[in-house]
Amino acid sequence: MPRLTITNLPEHVAIVMDGNSRWAKQHGLPRFEGHWAGAKNVRHVVEVFADYKIGYLTLFAFSTENWSRPKSEVRGLLRVFREMIDSELKLLHERGIRLRHLGVIHRLPLDLRRRVEGATELTKRNTGMTLSIAFDYGGRTEITDAVRRLLANGVTLEKINELSLKEYLYAPEIPDPDLIIRTGGDMRLSNFFLWQAAYSELYFTDALWPGFDRAEIEKALVAYASRQRHFGRR
Repeated sequence: MPRLTITNLPEHVAIVMDGNSRWAKQHGLPRFEGHWAGAKNVRHVVEVFADYKIGYLTLFAFSTENWSRPKSEVRGLLRVFREMIDSELKLLHERGIRLRHLGVIHRLPLDLRRRVEGATELTKRNTGMTLSIAFDYGGRTEITDAVRRLLANGVTLEKINELSLKEYLYAPEIPDPDLIIRTGGDMRLSNFFLWQAAYSELYFTDALWPGFDRAEIEKALVAYASRQRHFGRR
């Protein structure tokens, strides 16, 4: 159950999960141990947001640019994603959570792609929180892909507008994030939700992702609740 009574909660929260490597360094551990610690924290974070009845939660796990990291680190991140699906899918399904993948799925290894597709198929009729994992995701790539699909479907120039383009984004049925949180202290979006973030509230915290706990989540929700959103109307 929620520990705080917070009014004016966001419908959709998106998180740039940053700080795994620094967390590992602070604890005298190999870099990869930070990724494991971050992965283990996902369940806790999902549970807290589910307690607060947040309808949509999106986690930015792996960017299109992350493929340029050392091959050993990329292989490790893929293994973490694979094992997280294997270990968490049953519990998420039991809790009524619907899983979505955002990104370029065809670049994933075949076995991982099948896991992702199986997880989304299994949970597609669930009516609880929608948990989207942005893996091999880039905001510029998403917009570029949307334009390509729009043109491939024969949409005429006269019919191209914000609404028609939005229909070709990866998940047009998911509302734009009300709140975007970035852990780890950096203050940038890093090519995340460039279209959807037009009027999102931004919240930056020095907490590293493996240490982003209930108290830190509640700080972010309280900060969001205190803001007045005008969407450019004043």
